[in-house]
Amino acid sequence: MATRASTERQTPPGRQNWLDNYFEISRRGSTVAREIRGGFATFFTMAYIVVLNPLILGGAVDGADNQLSITQLAAATALVAGVMSILMGVVARFPLALAAGLGVNAMVAFEIAPTMTWADAMGLVVIEGLIITVLVLTGLRGAVFRAVPTQLKTAIGVGIGLFLALIGLVDAGFVRASGSASPPIGMGIGGVLDGWPTVVFVIGLLATLVMVVRRVPGAILIGIIGSTVLAIIVEAIANVGPSTSADGSVNPLGWSLNVPELPERLVDTPDFGLIGHFSLLGSWERAGVITALLFVFTLLITDFFDTMGTMVAVGQEGGLLDENGNPPRTREILLVDSLAAAAGGAASVSSNTSYIESASGVAEGARTGLASVVTGVLFLLATFLAPLVTIVPFEAAATALVVVGFLMMLGVRSIEWADWEIAIPAFLTIVLMPFTYSISNGIGAGIISYVLLKTVRGKVREVHPLLWVVAALFLVYFLRAPIEQIVQG
Repeated sequence: MATRASTERQTPPGRQNWLDNYFEISRRGSTVAREIRGGFATFFTMAYIVVLNPLILGGAVDGADNQLSITQLAAATALVAGVMSILMGVVARFPLALAAGLGVNAMVAFEIAPTMTWADAMGLVVIEGLIITVLVLTGLRGAVFRAVPTQLKTAIGVGIGLFLALIGLVDAGFVRASGSASPPIGMGIGGVLDGWPTVVFVIGLLATLVMVVRRVPGAILIGIIGSTVLAIIVEAIANVGPSTSADGSVNPLGWSLNVPELPERLVDTPDFGLIGHFSLLGSWERAGVITALLFVFTLLITDFFDTMGTMVAVGQEGGLLDENGNPPRTREILLVDSLAAAAGGAASVSSNTSYIESASGVAEGARTGLASVVTGVLFLLATFLAPLVTIVPFEAAATALVVVGFLMMLGVRSIEWADWEIAIPAFLTIVLMPFTYSISNGIGAGIISYVLLKTVRGKVREVHPLLWVVAALFLVYFLRAPIEQIVQG
């Protein structure tokens, strides 16, 4: 019996509407309903950034001792994420959503901003975005992407899957720092799962896994919504409260990030006062040329390779990669992502980048850019409906990350583990992403080890010339701290 998707693939082109033709929905084996559902799933797994990015950036004091407005940061974060996700959907037609990059925002807030004004720091982000855009337009960024071996690209997707699963387990409080040197992390608190939020996560995760195994349409999205409803009920009865109170007191058994309570106000007028407040050249005067260049280089490396890993992982999850491990419209994907970095700086919310959480939408059936358009529209609505976004606690959204992590792990089967020249770089790529909490670190270790092993085995000709340059840049990336000390000292 033909499935609905296969039936749609057989539909004559003349009978397809413009939406289907433009986004190639039927051609990729999807439906409008799946794309919408996938867009919602991606949004719900990413919506935390509207709250988390302001908390990270707003907690930083720049070199001019200016405290940033949480309200303005939230509005601008949602706005840029919405616009750039829609642009990704329309231009690249790929199910990839964008928002302020985690890790990059912390580096900007706590490493770059203290040495200059916030406007100067955002100017550096804009410069980095413009540079990476030029690299795309000249074809260099795409060429580097194609130079990476296919199996190493697969390892990148697998590593990101493990990374996502770890993020979900940590966010839900299932995995925590143990407080001792051995082991550094453990299950729950003192090896025991405790607290109602963790119970909600476990129930939500098990329910989602059951629905995934039974092939229930919308399993991940249903899991997020169901877990949120359960969290609201639990909070109303048990009055658990947040993990960190306004006075700074810590409750290890509290909800992470958001307390699941229905807000008093459903709509709030957004304040976009931070947009456009950046200075392109101020940082070079205050921090010095060398420091500014190192900051730009670090931002560039992080954005450059994080996106490469993310689009491979998402494409791999959706079966959208070609025989060389490349997604469709690679140039357009990279172009929009590069522009998003500059847009984030121009809006004072740090560099925006592609989000691996998009894989949750792909797991729901999304295969085209229409899902990204849906996610983008929801982010735009979030500028007005910020109170609703804050209902979903980490413990509810994290269920999706763990399930998606499992789905992305399936690609490990295609790696030739008997060939140590690719197996070792693949292994380092996979394990270092979750262990160092960085996609770029895993990619860098994989590329450096690949070049090294091919060289010592006398197979230099098998290494693409661009990979030598990339390996050298990653060495600088890993050694940037001592290099900076040498230059400044």
